[in-house]
Amino acid sequence: MELKKEYFYLWFGFGASKLGSWIYLIALNLLVWHLTESPAAVAGIYIIGPIARILCSFFAGSIVDRTNKRMILIVCDVFRAGIVFLMPLLSEIWLIYCLIFLANIAVCFANPSSTFMITKLVLPNDRLRFNAINSMLGSGSFMIGPALSGAIIAMSSTATAMWVNGFMLLFSAFMMYLLPNQEIKSSTQSTVLTLSVIRNDFIMVWAFISQRKSLLKFFVLYSTALMICFSLDSQEMSFLKDFHKVTDSVYGIIVGITGIGAIVGGYLAARFVKKLSLVSYIGVGFTCTLLSYFIFYFSSNLMIAVAAFILLGLFMAFSNAGYATFYQQTIPTEIMGRFGSSLGLIESLMQISLTLIIGFLAEIYTIQLTTSIFALIGVVIACIVYFHLLNNKTLLTKEELT
Repeated sequence: MELKKEYFYLWFGFGASKLGSWIYLIALNLLVWHLTESPAAVAGIYIIGPIARILCSFFAGSIVDRTNKRMILIVCDVFRAGIVFLMPLLSEIWLIYCLIFLANIAVCFANPSSTFMITKLVLPNDRLRFNAINSMLGSGSFMIGPALSGAIIAMSSTATAMWVNGFMLLFSAFMMYLLPNQEIKSSTQSTVLTLSVIRNDFIMVWAFISQRKSLLKFFVLYSTALMICFSLDSQEMSFLKDFHKVTDSVYGIIVGITGIGAIVGGYLAARFVKKLSLVSYIGVGFTCTLLSYFIFYFSSNLMIAVAAFILLGLFMAFSNAGYATFYQQTIPTEIMGRFGSSLGLIESLMQISLTLIIGFLAEIYTIQLTTSIFALIGVVIACIVYFHLLNNKTLLTKEELT
C-alpha cells in the first residue's frame, strides 16, 4: 500500500477523535454521577444517543450529500469541542443532556462524511488495509482511552479529562483541514431542503437499492445479524455478573482483554490483505464473530467465555474492515449520506426492538437460554451472508472473491 500523506491525516484525525471520545465518556459518566448520584441519570446518557440518531436519520443524509463533506467534518469537530469545553461548567443535568444530544447530532453528520472522504481519498486497492488499520486505531482507543481518562481524573479532575478531549477534537479538525477538497459545488448542493425533498431522497435511495436485489439482500441479512450483536451486547455485563458471578474488577479485566483481541485482529487484518479475499473478511470474519457470541453465551465455564471474548474482538476486526471496504466500493459517493442515514434509521429501530425483546425474554426464561438462541440465529444469518456473497459474483469482483 502506497502511504499517501492523506492517509495519515485521516488516521491521525479519526484516531484522536476516537481516543478523545473514550476519555470523554468515562469523565461524562462520573460528571453525571457526581451531580445526581442516580444510576438512572447515568443510563440516560446512553438513551440520548439512539434517540438523536433516529431523529437525525430523517434529514442528516439529505444535508450531508448537499454539503461539502470536508467542511462538515471540520465544523462538527469544532462544534463538539465547544460542547466538551462548556459541559464541565454546567450544574443542571437537563442542560448537560441537551449538550449530549447536540454532540450526538454532530456525530450523525460526521460519520457519513468520514466514509465519503475515505472513499474519495483512499485508492480502491488500499481500502481494505486502510480500514483494517483504522479499525485497529479504534480498538487501541478503546483500550487506552478509559485508562488515560482514569489517570487524568486521578491527577486532576473530570473537567480536565473533558478538556483534553476538546483539544483532541480541535486537533482532528486541523487534520481534516489539511485534507484536499473533494467536491465542486453543484446544483444539488444549492437545493433548498424541504419535506418534499427529504421524502424524494428516501424514495431515491429505495429506488437505488430495490433495483439491486443482491445488494438489498446483503444489507438486510448483514444488518439483521449485526443488530442481534448490538442487542446481545446489552446483556453482556448481566450475563457475566449473574451467571458467572464475576466481580466488577474482573469484569473490567475481561473487557480489557477483548480490546487486546481487537487490536491483534486489526493488526492481522492489515497484514493479510494480500492473502485473503474481501469475501473472507466479511463472510468468515462475520460468521466467526457471531460464533464467538454464541460460545460466549452458551459457555458454562468462565475461561471458555473469556476465550470467546478474545476471539470476538479478533474476528470483529476482520469483519468491520471487510464491511467498511464493501460499503465504500458498492455505494456511490453521491448518495452515501442519504443511504447511510436510511440504513441507520432502520438499524436503530431494529436495535431498540431486539434489545427490548431479548431483555424481556431473559426475564421470562433465563439469560443464557435467551442470549444463546439469538446468538445461534445470528450465526445462521451470518452463514447465509457468506454463501450469498460467494454465489452472487455481481456484488464483488473476481479478485475480491478469490
